[in-house]
Amino acid sequence: MIPSRERRAYDEFVAASADRLVRTAYLLCGDRGHAEDLVQTALLRTARRWRTARQQPEAYARRVVVNLAKDRWRDLSRRPAEGALDVDVAAPADEALLDRDLLLRATRQLAPGQQAVLVLRFFDDLTVEETAAALGCSTGTVKSQTSRALDRLRSVLTSQKENADADR
Repeated sequence: MIPSRERRAYDEFVAASADRLVRTAYLLCGDRGHAEDLVQTALLRTARRWRTARQQPEAYARRVVVNLAKDRWRDLSRRPAEGALDVDVAAPADEALLDRDLLLRATRQLAPGQQAVLVLRFFDDLTVEETAAALGCSTGTVKSQTSRALDRLRSVLTSQKENADADR
């Protein structure tokens, strides 16, 4: 797969980038196990194409992670909806955990493309151009999706906050 003389560069890339890729994948899919699977597959595909990917391996792997997440969204949209179990789970007592939980639930209500744009722009701290390259779209699309996503996120968070306040 990777020539032995190139193996060291690949290993260094994996050591330096794996945690960031898992975080990105988690923010895109919302599940740690699926995120790790996405990254594992992305690293394997990056290794297979190392001759091409070695110029910018993190950007290459990130693009693979985003594409795999999109494939997962499409697959999930074709499946029947899953119902929640009627299990009473105690709410976290820590305010920071409550805020994080609200943010993650609100983010999951966004369209997949909007989720991807927000994750890449604000969590991975990519530029508009880098985000466009990772998503395979124009910079104008990134800008408009970012604007729409932030508006929708504000709206969802406001309604969640009002609902949470009413429950207290």
